[in-house]
Amino acid sequence: MDADSSGTVLKRERARDAVLELIESRRPGDAIPSERALCATLGVSRPTLRAAIDELVAVGLLVREHGRGMFVAPAKITQELVSADLALTVPQAAGAWSSRLLEFTTLQAGARVGRKLRMSPAAEIVYVARLRLVDGAPMAIEHLHIRAELVPGLSAQELEHGDLYEHLRERHDVHVHEAVQAIEPTVVTRAEARLLDVPELSPALLFERLTSDTTGCPVEYVHSLYRGDRYRIVSRLALGPAAAVEPVEGGHHPGIPPGDFAQGDPITSSTRGDIQSGD
Repeated sequence: MDADSSGTVLKRERARDAVLELIESRRPGDAIPSERALCATLGVSRPTLRAAIDELVAVGLLVREHGRGMFVAPAKITQELVSADLALTVPQAAGAWSSRLLEFTTLQAGARVGRKLRMSPAAEIVYVARLRLVDGAPMAIEHLHIRAELVPGLSAQELEHGDLYEHLRERHDVHVHEAVQAIEPTVVTRAEARLLDVPELSPALLFERLTSDTTGCPVEYVHSLYRGDRYRIVSRLALGPAAAVEPVEGGHHPGIPPGDFAQGDPITSSTRGDIQSGD
């Protein structure tokens, strides 16, 4: 584990969630407290808070106005991409995927994550930050929030080796079934750039996903940052009736590494900045 990154990743994650909670409790155009006030309230350093705020500005959730402060950004225009049966299948991804653990701890869900996972803010989650690599090269940074009650004994080895959802199924009797995923453009911060081996402010794709089991109960909330120079999205659009076509080999659904859903399992996709299920 990268000792320099470990504590910083979690502090920035918690600061990001706290500011997101403020944004979601306000209307477009409303002001949020100053960086100085937020640092004092959240107990984090100015660089940590600024990194979290920079991310929210980059994805269009906050607006900075020189000399005036920070304000909730205007609401986004949304267009959903769905197939005729309201689901997309998940083909296998190309390349050899692996993970490097950056953070692994148990903590309280907090208001925002608790709302996503439909659990008390005081209930425990397993928080995981991991660097995803393809053929040894860094591709993405993932932040996972998993209901702790579902994964007693979850190990670091399960998070670094093999398919996480396979481990959930075989070792924890958790059967994931579907997810709602949102995709937005963004840029990387200085800390993220170091981990992904790209220049600061390089383009990236931000994915948010809420995964549910076969009973409809939320299992995990994930947000991930993928390199914009190495990752792209390809959609197959049906413009009219046609004969059944075999899936193309080698592609995969954006944001979901190989094996994380069995091929053919449904995943609903949306371009919204906030995942609707579990809110």
